[in-house]
Amino acid sequence: MALDKNQLAQRIAKELQDGFYVNLGIGIPTLVANYIPEGMEVVLQSENGLLGMGPFPFEGEADADLINAGKQTITTVAGSAFFDSAVSFGMIRAGKVDLTVLGAMEVAENGDIANWKVPGKMVKGMGGAMDLVASAKNIIVAMQHTDKAGNSKLLPACTLPITGLKCVKKIVSDLGVFNITENGFECIEYAPGVSIEEIKQKTAGKLTIAHDVKEMTF
Repeated sequence: MALDKNQLAQRIAKELQDGFYVNLGIGIPTLVANYIPEGMEVVLQSENGLLGMGPFPFEGEADADLINAGKQTITTVAGSAFFDSAVSFGMIRAGKVDLTVLGAMEVAENGDIANWKVPGKMVKGMGGAMDLVASAKNIIVAMQHTDKAGNSKLLPACTLPITGLKCVKKIVSDLGVFNITENGFECIEYAPGVSIEEIKQKTAGKLTIAHDVKEMTF
């Protein structure tokens, strides 16, 4: 059975390491903040000028003045800092972000990502995505494996406007975990209840299955 959004976030949280500075993109990636392992110190950064975000607030406890780059209300942790977006983008462009987790509309088998614009649809802007994919040390994508029509989003080449070239290192989709390799997508984990055959059917790009592929755990 395919993962839900919270399970996706839980699995991505396993990629975090103590001391990491992490930027979480809009959508599913923001949920990762709720699943940081206990005892692990991870500093969350947001493009609008926040360093040190906590989990999402409980209903009724939100502070409308505390928002992330996606305009969602957030909480802060001890030692949090506030600054302007110029400083925030300076951190990103200087390579200070260890890991960024982004959503995507499409990822190509060579690591290209398209996640900011659908032609013909109004967008407010690309936000920090282009800076993040160019400067972050590691990029993991959290995404649905297929679109609403059932078409694969893991493709031989992106068809939508590109955000970054050959930058994605790993994908966690609702069907499994995939490394980007010289031979395309490499499936290293499959979601509980999901078969390798289903993954093959729903992956349009070049796919290999790791010899030690295993069922995903959280």
